Amino acid sequence: MNKNYIIVGGSSGIGFEITKQLSESGNKVIVLSRSKGNLDTLSNVKHISFDITSELMPEITVDSIDGFAYCPGSINLKPFHGLKLADFQQDFEVNVKGAIKTLQHFVKQMKNHGNASIVFFSTVAVQQGMPFHASVAVSKGALEGLTRSLAAELAPKVRVNCIAPSVTDTPLASRILSSEEKKEASGKRHALNRVGTAEEVAKLATFLLSNDSSWMTGQIIGLDGGMSSIRPL
Repeated sequence: MNKNYIIVGGSSGIGFEITKQLSESGNKVIVLSRSKGNLDTLSNVKHISFDITSELMPEITVDSIDGFAYCPGSINLKPFHGLKLADFQQDFEVNVKGAIKTLQHFVKQMKNHGNASIVFFSTVAVQQGMPFHASVAVSKGALEGLTRSLAAELAPKVRVNCIAPSVTDTPLASRILSSEEKKEASGKRHALNRVGTAEEVAKLATFLLSNDSSWMTGQIIGLDGGMSSIRPL
C-alpha cells in the first residue's frame, strides 16, 4: 500500500535521496524546502517552499502521515574561541528549533495514524569528541535528547529514531570535500577508508521510515564508516 511522507529539506543531499527512494517505491512525498532543486524529475512529489528559520509554518493539510524525516543541518567548524553566541544560536535554529516547529505541525496526524515513524539526523561528533565541532555537536546533541524523549512520549503509536553519520558526500559538505584529495584524506580517517554517500544514508532512513523497522525506536544509529567504534591499525 502506498504511503504518505513529509520530508523537510528533501530537495538536496540526503533529503533528496530519501525523497527519490520513497517516490520510486510508489509513495507520495511532500517536501518542505527553500528551493525545488531536481524534484521535478520525481513522481508523486509535492514541493512546498519553506525556510525553516521562518517563524510561520505554511498551511499544509494532510489527512494521514506514515513518516516524517527532518534533514536540514549545518557544518559550522570553528575553534571554540572563535565562535560567537550567534553561531550557537544559528546552529540551534537549523538543527533543533526547525525540527521542533515542523514536527509539532504534523505530530497529531501521526499519532492518529497509530503506526508512524520519525527520523532525525545527528552527527558522529556528538559521541566522538572532535575539535572545532562545539557548535554543531551542541545542537545535534540536543536533537539526540529530543529523539529519546519523543520516542518515550509517542510510543507505541509513533516510532522515533536518529541517524548519526560521519562526513557524507553531499552539497552541505562540499566545502570540506571540495577536491578528490580532500575526499581521500577524509576517507582515511575511517576504518572503511572512504566517506559515505547520500544514497547509503538515505537507504537507512527509508528503512527506519518503513514497517521493516517496526520494533525499533529511541535509537541513535551510527552510520560512520566505523569512526565511532573502530581504530584502524
